[in-house]
Amino acid sequence: MHELGIVSGILETVSRAARDAGALRVIAVTLRIGDMREVVPETLDFAWDVLSEDDELMRGSELRVEEVHPKSRCLACGEEFEHSRFHVRCPACGSAETHLITGRELEIVSMEVDLP
Repeated sequence: MHELGIVSGILETVSRAARDAGALRVIAVTLRIGDMREVVPETLDFAWDVLSEDDELMRGSELRVEEVHPKSRCLACGEEFEHSRFHVRCPACGSAETHLITGRELEIVSMEVDLP
């Protein structure tokens, strides 16, 4: 359950930034997560609900997630294409030699806070 570690790190980072900004509370946090990270949304939400309750500043905050689907470039012909987590053959030439362009993201995009 690596989602607990992910959420713990995010909460620490966001809480520190909010405190440094003088925020009264964090309303929402938006993450961008690539499918290739294999994060289970339900487990992420559960970890957020449980761990955010431990921090007065984070308590009751909303977690928003933007999903990023995998996209690769074929090293043989240069074609860029979207694909599932498991099927990465180039649709143009059939090559399996590809480079992942998007799909591994794990980023804090924004946070919404209450300021005095």
